[in-house]
Formats: sequence, structure tokens, C-alpha cells
Amino acid sequence: MPAWNEAIVIQETIGEIRAQLPDVDIAVIDDGSRDETANMAKQAGATVIRLPFNVGVGGAMRTGFEYAHRNGYDQAIQVDADGQHDPADIPKVLAGLSGANISIGARFAGVGHYAARGPRQWAMKILAAVVSRLAHTKLTDVTSGFRAADRATIEQYRHHYPAEYLGDTVDSLVMAIRSGLTVTQVPVQMRKRQGGTPSTSPWKSAVYLGRSLLALLIAMTRRPMRSKVAS
Repeated sequence: MPAWNEAIVIQETIGEIRAQLPDVDIAVIDDGSRDETANMAKQAGATVIRLPFNVGVGGAMRTGFEYAHRNGYDQAIQVDADGQHDPADIPKVLAGLSGANISIGARFAGVGHYAARGPRQWAMKILAAVVSRLAHTKLTDVTSGFRAADRATIEQYRHHYPAEYLGDTVDSLVMAIRSGLTVTQVPVQMRKRQGGTPSTSPWKSAVYLGRSLLALLIAMTRRPMRSKVAS
């Protein structure tokens, strides 16, 4: 769970996950928060890894995958700290790993009422169309941060998850596909942020997706990266 200044809501998010899945391990990657995010997460019973300064979601995710590798996990799932991802959907997203290396909780797959408009919608459709073609399967939400990874993906992402710019979700997916990993999606319902202040505005979202289009082009030029996974 990557988290940046989510002290207001993170305990509730962790509590919801515990209520649904009492046996899971929760690791919060505190991405240089300036508030009490780390302390609140620790009080809620999560393992907390504190980064000394804000490195962005990509860097936090790479840290999380390194943690998953070092502790021998066969599966890991990314869940937003702000409560937008419904913990009740976690088993469904994880179940997608039975037939693929990466399982995406997709917002635009016939469940719920989440909608994007304007430049954001156009960019998302373009990204989905291109990545679907690469993956040889229909994907509707390639920018979703609600994703599960199997052991092979954990191994690759701990080394190669892009952390340099804001196209990390798209670049990481394209890199995985071009390296031979498979992707599927399952429909989920996105909720409203449960507390705190969004870190993005509509304008910033449009800029982010524009940069994601650029990241897609960059990802297409990258050499496929394969990591060995012990049996």
C-alpha cells in the first residue's frame, strides 16, 4: 500500500482490509509523508516501510515488490491508501492470477458507475486500445492501480518497476507484457476517496495521462527485461 500524507484515512482503510481478510499481511510504504501516516498505519497493525523523502508511486511500488520478494510472497496486490479500492474485491482480483501473471481490477468493465471525461477519457481509451493489442486480450483500464502480481511479476518488478516519471502504471504493464508476462482484468467498483485531499486535480490528471502516452512510446522502445524466478 503506497501512501503519501494519508493520515486521515489510512487506519480506516487498513481496518476495512483486516475485516475482510484477517489473515493477509499489509505493508504500507510511507512515501516521505509529512503527516502522521506512518504512525497511524503502525497503530493499525500494518508493517510500515518509511522512505526518507517522497520518491513517487513508482519508487514506493518498487520498494513494496522488493519487500514481497525478500519475505517470500507468491502473490502481492497493490491497494490505494485512500480507500477508493473496495477490500471486498481483493479476493476477486487475486483470483485473476490463476490464469495470468498480472490481474487488474478494472473500473471500466461493466461494474459500478465510475466515469472519466474529456482528455482523461480519450487518453485512457487510446492507452487501453494499444496495450490490449500488445497483451492479446481486451483491457479497459490499464491505468488502474488496483493490481495483483504473481511471483514472476514480483521478481521482475523489484528490479525493473519504472520509478523515474509519472507513467509508471502504463510503462510497468507494457514492460511486463513485452517480457513475456501475461495480463488479465476483472471488473471492480471504484469508490470515492474516503478521506483526505486528492493529490491530483482534473488538470493534473490530464497532464498525467498525456505523460502516460509518452511513457507508452518510451516503453515500446525498451528492451524486454526478464528476471529468473526460483522454482
